[in-house]
Amino acid sequence: MSKEILLVEDEKSLNRAVSVKLAKEGYQVHSAETIKQARALYQNGNVQMIICDIGLPDGSGLDFCTEIRDAERGNDTRKSTVFLFLTAMDTEMDIINGYEAGGDDYVTKPFSLAVLLSKVNAIMERYGSGAQDDAAGEKAAHWHIIRSGDIVMDLHENRARKGGEYLNLTANEQRLLLYFMENPMKVLSKNQILEAVWDVDGSFVDDNTVAVNIRRLREKIEDDPSVPSIIKNIRGLGYIWERECEKQ
Repeated sequence: MSKEILLVEDEKSLNRAVSVKLAKEGYQVHSAETIKQARALYQNGNVQMIICDIGLPDGSGLDFCTEIRDAERGNDTRKSTVFLFLTAMDTEMDIINGYEAGGDDYVTKPFSLAVLLSKVNAIMERYGSGAQDDAAGEKAAHWHIIRSGDIVMDLHENRARKGGEYLNLTANEQRLLLYFMENPMKVLSKNQILEAVWDVDGSFVDDNTVAVNIRRLREKIEDDPSVPSIIKNIRGLGYIWERECEKQ
């Protein structure tokens, strides 16, 4: 069965061009021009990825992303949807706002359809359909659970829990958590983290990406995010998961 993508873009010609390109690649595309239309399509479908413009006729794509994340937080049976922003805004603050809203990545307008397709293919291969051969690599054949204190990563479910409760993580936060738990008690540089978690099309993303996503992850796993005890910053070197991890 083809993977489902929800495209939210109010510029009709661009919406059609992207829809046709993705459909030719084998994706099932649900097309919307407003947040209202997108909301209905999301609720009635089984969408793995949302590609969304930020400036829409009835609101902001940032707010729609936040709405999706809130809905996922209240639904333990639904996995995190990959959220990709299409935006003509490329300032540092615009990009940070996208990540803060829960976005996983972005493409700046104007863009090549070939570049967009390459990014979508890479992201879907990495995140889609609960595949277990991504960041875990060949190790997944030997273990399926990682425990670190009260945090548990279950590779069968492709989900994480803290204190028995499911964590509402974006796709990138999920990969970031897995990367840390696979490499406990090791100092990981920003470039190592970027290469492992975000380098899906051969180029690094914005310099703030790691810091913003680590802060968001801390807010979900740390007892006191302002004084982190699990993911610590090693000044001038990078970050460390300062807990032992047990693999089963």
